[in-house]
Amino acid sequence: MRLLHEPDHDLTYSDVFMVPSLSDVASRMDVDLTTPDGIGTTIPLVVSNMTAVAGRRMAETVARRGGIAILPQDIPVDVVGRVVAYIKQCHPVFETPITLGPDATIGDAMSLIHKRAHGAVVIVDDGKPVGVFTEHDQEGVDRFTQLHAVMTRNLHIVDPDVDPATAYDQLEEMRLNVAPVVDPASNDGGLLGVITRKGALRSTIYRPAVDAEGRLLVGVAVGINGDPAARATELSRMGADVLVIDTAHGHQTRTLSAVEAVRAALPDACIVAGNVVTADGTRELIEAGADIIKVGVGPGAMCTTRMMTGVGRPQFSAVLECSAEAARLGKHIWADGGVRFPRDVALALAGGAANVMFGSWLAGTYESAADTLRDPEGRLYKESFGMASNRAVKNRTRAESSFDRARKELFEEGISTSRMYLDPERPSVEDIIDQIVAGLRSACTYAGAASIPAFQERAVVGVQSSSGYDEGRPVGVSW
Repeated sequence: MRLLHEPDHDLTYSDVFMVPSLSDVASRMDVDLTTPDGIGTTIPLVVSNMTAVAGRRMAETVARRGGIAILPQDIPVDVVGRVVAYIKQCHPVFETPITLGPDATIGDAMSLIHKRAHGAVVIVDDGKPVGVFTEHDQEGVDRFTQLHAVMTRNLHIVDPDVDPATAYDQLEEMRLNVAPVVDPASNDGGLLGVITRKGALRSTIYRPAVDAEGRLLVGVAVGINGDPAARATELSRMGADVLVIDTAHGHQTRTLSAVEAVRAALPDACIVAGNVVTADGTRELIEAGADIIKVGVGPGAMCTTRMMTGVGRPQFSAVLECSAEAARLGKHIWADGGVRFPRDVALALAGGAANVMFGSWLAGTYESAADTLRDPEGRLYKESFGMASNRAVKNRTRAESSFDRARKELFEEGISTSRMYLDPERPSVEDIIDQIVAGLRSACTYAGAASIPAFQERAVVGVQSSSGYDEGRPVGVSW
């Protein structure tokens, strides 16, 4: 990346812009977004290890489109094991169905239907799909009505070997949005998943992030307290593809010791460590054994660290400095926090990040781990909270004495509750992925780059005033 001129102060993503360059990239579809960190992601999207965001639904959906989710550190290890096992058995192409029996009620179905973006419940009898229920089918019927009385029985069954374009045409011709995918050779009903029209389109655009056995990728966070090496070893045995040694202040001796211990126990593991914002912190974590460094202190939407402590750093400058040091040592960084728009993702990558982490941006989606709620006006929302908030501390210290927990709860650096409303136009994490990837592919074509490494080499970035930033914002109504 080249700066038009050297700034005299640190910069956020809003402080900078990218200028176009001569390009021979004919189409945004010619851009390969495979990440240079080598973990297997085919788009630069990592879901942050936030309890309200990263769960099994989020992990499988994001991996199916090429990213990876990091499960939080405060989940009991046996629960993590079950979640990882679940993700590993999910189909890499077809979406996971919601299933109920014919005798289940509309109320049962409506309590589950907002867990998935496809908005359908497959009715199964002895493992065989016999009907489909959608939210439209509940109109004019009470919640205690059994599903067999309202479900759509005239099913269109999709063969797992069907070409995505053919599946799309079939669904459009029959005016269906969703259909079950069934393996005809199976003896137990053979329901593999469901496919939607958008899902068929997306399967031609995205490549799933999978391990050597073709199973979806998933990462897990490990704290620095207790015995991080033992926990990391157990998580690796369970199938975690990436281990993230995570603490708010990554440049401390305990973090370095934790990284060294995990590396000694797992010589071949992919280890991510952080968070830091300086070249010194980056170098010392790499020397301790980390492959990837997590960069960012205070830019997250749920984080109050900068307001509480004055500690942190504007994210774009932190990414620039830390990525340069990591590259010098043959390693990579992830930009963690501070992204609000697709432009910010492009600028993080231009600044040298190999991957970008997302938290609050994805909290208000069907797939996030929090429960779906309705406000008095009927709008759907989910509650999110920061991982250094009082609420997170309570979750993390459940096994400690009441006295010790009460002391720790006095010290918080995050928001304990925030309503994240689902966008009616983009209620799914996949909708947000589409938006991010579209912007990023276009940014690469403006730079004349067909890959992320080429983008990092060719990007030309300048510094702007707040007026310059405002000039670039769209105007929704006349002025």
